[in-house]
Amino acid sequence: MTSLSKLVVVLCILGAVLVSCDGDYDSIVDTNLDRHPIPDMEVEASQGDADFSNYVAIGNSLTAGFMDGALYNNGQRFSLAALISGQFEFTGAPATFNQPDINSENGFNTSVNSGNGPVLGRFKLDTSIPGPSPVINGDPIGPYTGSASALNNFGVPGIQVGQLLTPGTGNPSSPLFNPFYARFASSPGTSSIMDDVISTDPTFFTLWIGNNDVLGYALSGATNPAILTSQADFHTRFAATINRLITETTASGVVANIPQILATPIFRAVPYNAITLDQASADQLNASFSTLNAVFDGMAGNSTFFPDFTQEDADQRRVSYQAGNNPILIVDPALDDLSDEFDLLEQFNQITPEQRAALQPYVQSRPMVVNPQTGPELVLLSAGAVLGTPAVPGDPNTPIGVAVPLGAQYTLTAANIVEVETSRATFNAIIEGTVTGAGDRLALYDTNALGGAFADIFGLDGTEPGIMVNDVFLNPDFSPNGVFSTDGVHPNARGSAILANEFIRVIEAEFNATIPKIDVTSLPSVSLCAGNCVSQQGGS
Repeated sequence: MTSLSKLVVVLCILGAVLVSCDGDYDSIVDTNLDRHPIPDMEVEASQGDADFSNYVAIGNSLTAGFMDGALYNNGQRFSLAALISGQFEFTGAPATFNQPDINSENGFNTSVNSGNGPVLGRFKLDTSIPGPSPVINGDPIGPYTGSASALNNFGVPGIQVGQLLTPGTGNPSSPLFNPFYARFASSPGTSSIMDDVISTDPTFFTLWIGNNDVLGYALSGATNPAILTSQADFHTRFAATINRLITETTASGVVANIPQILATPIFRAVPYNAITLDQASADQLNASFSTLNAVFDGMAGNSTFFPDFTQEDADQRRVSYQAGNNPILIVDPALDDLSDEFDLLEQFNQITPEQRAALQPYVQSRPMVVNPQTGPELVLLSAGAVLGTPAVPGDPNTPIGVAVPLGAQYTLTAANIVEVETSRATFNAIIEGTVTGAGDRLALYDTNALGGAFADIFGLDGTEPGIMVNDVFLNPDFSPNGVFSTDGVHPNARGSAILANEFIRVIEAEFNATIPKIDVTSLPSVSLCAGNCVSQQGGS
């Protein structure tokens, strides 16, 4: 199968976006990184019915300023919380907004560090791939050296709702431990995030939590049910969080719900039909799969020995390639495991022992599909690193996703998509009901509302995905004109500014405030690799 060396795995991470860039990266990349404008107090602004004198932000990575796979200095500088606070200054609110500064230019990349070898930092964009690559000079997660009692930003990357409430979040011996909280906890292992929030006696807050209660499960390829929060637990934990804010403080605030996480680039950058073949390669693969397809057809035609295996089952599992784009071959754990059936074929001498061994990778395999209800099945961005590589080291005839199925941890099937979306909708109903029941001190930011920024960015209203800001069209990706950072799930500085303006819009409407909006396009987008990325280290 030497002609398979011509196989091209199309990742489509950036595609035509990079091609269409004008090359003037300096105007949109790494510019104004130290920008933190002093508010012009002559601008018309008012707190209205709100009190921004002690604003605190509560949430996860979206609030903390986590970008590009890491928490690092410029990510914190352009965090959602810091950007909102900066606009509150126009109303006369204090200019001081204390964050648990990470004091690291590149941070600790939580996606790639394994505990062995040098510490890798944030992703940057390597246009020669094209795609993200970590920088080589990262830093371990160090302790916060400032005053924990003076903090305003309580965003902690990676946490679920329940971790706001338990001291285990700061306890290294707890399964709920999170190093990003432990580094600034007032009393690690004893205090909780909510304890620390309430001790500051806030006058106004933003709360954006719940994404990770379903996102982590989706990022596992729906293979780890233990990290998917149950409906009952989510209700109990979210209600307890709101109850503490309402009963133990006098603060008003805005609560955001969970956006369409499956529309982010981490689930969309690699298409379901990413396998591109020429005709000779397709013919060669089809010849190789003729035995497997014959086995499926034979089983479907023998109801005596295989009463539960139908022709529909055979057709679903059949592998057939053509010139052009082809669906990725995957493992689907929801399929019946055919190990026993293949063993039976060998027992009755329908296949040889060698053929039986060769069938083992396909006991739960099938090509990916476009589902009429949910659309194309999804591939995680991490699959780009393994698609087309040999499943058997040194054997070019075993490309993953083509001749050998791609593992379930890299994909979301149609059934997985329904499960994730059902949980998200259920959690959002709980969020809305809890916020509504808490009275007029709380306002809901519905991230899923048509007409909002997320609807524009993801094209949920039927228009082209992307958003027009200041006559500049920004893409829903991590290209230089994108709104996402290079980890494919967190916004970059521009994306954070768009979301901050959305929070401000809700605050103005619900609390009669007047707050200037952020100039989104004056902020930086992505940073390009400049010799310090792993991808540029000569084979590293």
